[in-house]
Amino acid sequence: MYLSCNHLATNVLQNLLFCIPKAALLHGKSVGFAAQNSRFRNAKAQLSFFDKIIFTKQKENLIFANTI
Repeated sequence: MYLSCNHLATNVLQNLLFCIPKAALLHGKSVGFAAQNSRFRNAKAQLSFFDKIIFTKQKENLIFANTI
């Protein structure tokens, strides 16, 4: 009986010691992923903006080259 109670107490302490750093680590990872997603979203928005500028200028140059 004493051995099983001691084993239970050991398991409880191990879980407490593991869960606190685990929660902090997971919070840090989620913050990192949120920042990464924000950067990708910003880059994607800028890419579509530059995509329109680049391709419209190429088309204008192509039309100009064909008329010469």
